[in-house]
Amino acid sequence: MNFAPEFPVIVVTEAHYELSKNEMMGSKYKFWFQHQELGRCLYKQARQNLGEDWAEKVAAELCKLLGLPHAIYELAETWEGNRGVVSPNFLPEGGTLVHGNEILTPIVPNYPTFVNYGASQHTIDIVLRAIEADRVSLPIGWAAPSGIQTAVEVFVGYLLLDAWIGNGDRHHENWGFVRNKPTFTSGETVHLAPTYDHASSLGRDLSDEQRQKRSVEAYANKCFSAFYSSVDDKKPLKTFDLFYQVAHAYPQAAHIWLERLESVSRANILTIFSRIPNTHISSIAAEFAQKILEFNQYRLFTLRESLP
Repeated sequence: MNFAPEFPVIVVTEAHYELSKNEMMGSKYKFWFQHQELGRCLYKQARQNLGEDWAEKVAAELCKLLGLPHAIYELAETWEGNRGVVSPNFLPEGGTLVHGNEILTPIVPNYPTFVNYGASQHTIDIVLRAIEADRVSLPIGWAAPSGIQTAVEVFVGYLLLDAWIGNGDRHHENWGFVRNKPTFTSGETVHLAPTYDHASSLGRDLSDEQRQKRSVEAYANKCFSAFYSSVDDKKPLKTFDLFYQVAHAYPQAAHIWLERLESVSRANILTIFSRIPNTHISSIAAEFAQKILEFNQYRLFTLRESLP
């Protein structure tokens, strides 16, 4: 029997909100605040009945099992009773996050900087070439598995994660670089950012009624990424097809991340879901999400047979 404690739920107070008003970004549903233990944190409010909070938390815990560098997410509630997640700032002091659209705009003619979805110029080849640049280092403070030496090989792991959890939201603002300010001993450094923003995954968008009627296989097979194979394509690559393509371009890295995936057991996954409070996720949603992971894990293992 599993006696793992439930994940804590951080309470974001009205005082936190009032102190951060001048730091609001985008909308009232997302703001930075200072937490006593965690330091500077981003609160992101989940939309009602869409499971964005538990999906984000589960994905972060799966990243931990894979050994991927990732943003930390904690379940949260506000003084008003709204649910969301809290994520401690992963930037070093003086560091800045440079999103993918800022990276690609100067190097891709007529790049649609402000279009997150349907941007066919967001091709996987262009993105991989940008990350392959010599100046892009491994994520800050992260110990790489044996055999993983470059930022692009880490990104292969991010795409394996996307294929596993069915994450369709890695658009050009959901990956990027961390620019670290120069010091007395070295100049400015540029690092791959940890993976972040995984809420659009694990079938969290479905209602329980839909989950009871929907085939897990059919749902998993329809998960699209935000990457295109060619600028002329009408639709983006599916998450599995994307990883298949990248795995054949970087087979050594793909084998390493697939080995990490193989080390994750069904019991590991069950423990994560058992720690989500039942006030945040239904048993039907938890079961459907676990079946997605099991099905995608099997598909990824069969892909390994085609790799050199």
